[in-house]
Amino acid sequence: MIRAGDISDIDVILNITKSCAANMIQNDIYQWNEHYPDRNSFVNDAKNQELYVFSKNDKVIACISLCKHMDEVYLPVIWKTSNHNNLYIHRLAVHPDFQKKGIGKLLMDFAEKYARENNYISVRLDTFSVNKRNLKFYESRGYQQLEGIYFPKQSEFPFYCYELIL
Repeated sequence: MIRAGDISDIDVILNITKSCAANMIQNDIYQWNEHYPDRNSFVNDAKNQELYVFSKNDKVIACISLCKHMDEVYLPVIWKTSNHNNLYIHRLAVHPDFQKKGIGKLLMDFAEKYARENNYISVRLDTFSVNKRNLKFYESRGYQQLEGIYFPKQSEFPFYCYELIL
């Protein structure tokens, strides 16, 4: 079940993202670390009503943030659509114990449906260039890879921007 997330979900969400980070590091994917994702990002998502969680048997096991505003790091990117009325996906995480069961797909289906129902012109996101599984996942959904951006506190490698025109 997908529902709006709130402040009371954040400790569980941080445990999920820490588990995801550890799992990725075991696979030589240094995408998330002690700097990101952070509590403050999720608090802002909850306050802005942009945080959603997936629960199974009343236990939160995944999250996604559907953000309405473009972060400054995206300003230099040459997007396929104009920079207004775009939905930005951030912090998609599925606890490693529940990965490869279609939950990420369900969250993305939810996000894209939300974008269409709210008349966004595109869905935008970034993902780590070294995370080949994520690259394949988004490309299989019709997202177009654009240029890379850098988060120096996370990695020397780029994060590729993606956009799905609706």
